[in-house]
Amino acid sequence: MHADTFIHDMAIIMLVAGLITIIFNKLKQPVVLGYLLAGVIIGPHTPPFELIHDKQIIMVLAELGVIFLMFSLGLEFSLKKLAKVGPRAFITAVCETSLMVTIGYNLGHWFGWQEMDCIFLGAMMAISSTTIIVKALGELGMKQQKFAQLIFGVLIVEDILAIGIIALLSGLATSGAVNSHEILSTVGKLSLFIIVSLILGLLTIPRLLAYISKFNSHEMMLISVLGLCFGFCLLVLALDYSVALGAFMMGAIVAEARPLALIEKLIEPIRDMFCAIFFVTIGMMLNPEVMLQYLTPILLISLALMIGKIIGATTGSFISGQNGKTSLRVGMGLAQIGEFSFIIAGLGSTLKVTSNFLYPIAITVSAITTLLTPYLIKAADPLSKIISSHTPKVIKNPFKIYTVWLRDLHPTGDSAMLVKIIAKIVLQVIVNCALVIAVFLAGVFIATNFDQKIINDAEGTLLNEQIHRSIICGLAIFISLPFIIAAYRKLKALAMMLSEMWISNQFGGKHTYKLRRIIFESLPIIVITLIMSFIFSISKHILPDPPVLLMIVTSEIILALILWKPMVKLQSWLQIELFTVMETNHEHQ
Repeated sequence: MHADTFIHDMAIIMLVAGLITIIFNKLKQPVVLGYLLAGVIIGPHTPPFELIHDKQIIMVLAELGVIFLMFSLGLEFSLKKLAKVGPRAFITAVCETSLMVTIGYNLGHWFGWQEMDCIFLGAMMAISSTTIIVKALGELGMKQQKFAQLIFGVLIVEDILAIGIIALLSGLATSGAVNSHEILSTVGKLSLFIIVSLILGLLTIPRLLAYISKFNSHEMMLISVLGLCFGFCLLVLALDYSVALGAFMMGAIVAEARPLALIEKLIEPIRDMFCAIFFVTIGMMLNPEVMLQYLTPILLISLALMIGKIIGATTGSFISGQNGKTSLRVGMGLAQIGEFSFIIAGLGSTLKVTSNFLYPIAITVSAITTLLTPYLIKAADPLSKIISSHTPKVIKNPFKIYTVWLRDLHPTGDSAMLVKIIAKIVLQVIVNCALVIAVFLAGVFIATNFDQKIINDAEGTLLNEQIHRSIICGLAIFISLPFIIAAYRKLKALAMMLSEMWISNQFGGKHTYKLRRIIFESLPIIVITLIMSFIFSISKHILPDPPVLLMIVTSEIILALILWKPMVKLQSWLQIELFTVMETNHEHQ
């Protein structure tokens, strides 16, 4: 790439985008539509001549736009908000994606396409565009509204589901069969990576940024934040996960830092520039010839996609407990496809299992639905009023009864407090178990990538292999001890609560305490044993022979009893530090 070519392309993009932006602002239209139009104007498919010389570098810059946009979304969407909408977002996302996969698959068959085209079409239609929705909601000033927060939660769940879908499609394309074990393993590893990354990030990054802020240097803060963002994206990329998801996670971690307001101010202009390039790039990919050649499928797919997503997301949102108005706003906000659909369509082309027309169709449908997204979001309120005013009471009343019934199911008073305590204990057990699994998987990685050469080069291979496995397994258990002890203590507290609920004084009589003690002493040991059995089953590569493993486990138990108090203090300190970061108010600068 020559410097003058790059400067030429950047000048064309920014000049045309800037001019179109001014016009669209004057017309009071969403700026994202202007960026798409700018892309069409300067794109390779618009005569009389091609204005952009190096499309590859523009695609790279567009990827930067996705990273900055997702990072900015993470800054605005705290982990507390994510936890609050999590269950509702999951229900909505599952309802929507399931419906869209079914619609896409059957629509492809209706067109007479081959089987793999139908499968990939369904997958492409399932995932909404995070980038487009975030930009549209930002321009409309709706990011902080209740429905928008639920949409962001749905988008995060969809990104995780997309990873599983891509794994499924890869296996289906290469072997012709669905490997459920591989899909579950992929989603499980991704979930584990997210949990561990968030915990380690919250324990370190907010403190690092608070320290950097003491220097009162905007340059130092900006460069440090960008380094953290791109460094984490590099790690995520190396693990074959979505860069967009990685950028969002880092944004959510940085959002817990005190100098958040300053970071948002510094990132905003960079984000705006690269986001503009991203949307211009989508416009550049719009090919009028393909639109004309496959006009009927494109229009039908676009129509089915918008109607299907509105119905699926609205239904899922309503089932999860939202009222009709909020549910409709969620549904109409999710009615488009974007970056993940391009990845899925590109996967089919790369593996040579789909027809050549599928990728251009995905681009065109994405452009059409992107153009309509801001208008659909704005039309949600008027449409909900029209539907409400014209719906007979005989239909409205059951929906109202369902909403009230679902609301009444939520526990109140002492029951609500008890449920909250139990949920918190279960979450803490899950987090500690996730950290233990992460330690053992790290041991497996080290054993697989580093120890094999040592074993093969040494004399007495079997003996050396047993020694290496014993050392790695012993270290993994020792490092995990604080988390195992923490999980045991939380399980014991939970077992005490459950034993009091299960064994009443009337039932137990004079043996009440003994019966309760049997429960709260045995239940934690049984659960910890089952958890460790599962962890050992996925860590076979670092486990020595059973007699040696039994000796190691016995030694570690004795060591845990000796170091019980220091281990409890260490884990308690880590937990306090984590909650301190989560509870600390941000400084507005």
